[in-house]
Amino acid sequence: MPDLTALLHTENDALRLGRCLETLYPCDHILIIDHSSQDASVQIAREYGAQIIANSGTDTDHYAQPAAPGWILALNPRESLTESLAASLFELKEEWKQARSAALPISSYSVFLRQETAGGWMEIPSPQTRLVPHAWTLWNGRFPAHDPAAVALNGELLRFAFP
Repeated sequence: MPDLTALLHTENDALRLGRCLETLYPCDHILIIDHSSQDASVQIAREYGAQIIANSGTDTDHYAQPAAPGWILALNPRESLTESLAASLFELKEEWKQARSAALPISSYSVFLRQETAGGWMEIPSPQTRLVPHAWTLWNGRFPAHDPAAVALNGELLRFAFP
């Protein structure tokens, strides 16, 4: 069964990182790319068993290489998985387990987001590609490039505006 690795870029995210990491229980590994944090971000990541790599200015696909073979879930430290998204990830992992060595016909997965604003929660209408195979090379900054063929997972990511 392929592993699921959460990939996050941090930079002074200590106030919100723990909330994100608490929701990553469907993930087998956590990979943190730290961009010279001056707060407790690295310490908090270590407490959750994350592998930490210091940013060296290279492209994101370079950072994805240390991830375990399998799939990469790209997140922002301000984001957290809902319980329904976590359940979808567990179901997906079970499908991967049953498929074993058979090639999966899906090349990527997307998720919907809800963003916290001063006026309440706002749904972002189009899904974002966030779950990609380890060998994915199409990145748009810290996140996978949009894949129109990505299959949308049930559940959402919550993006918090406030710590």
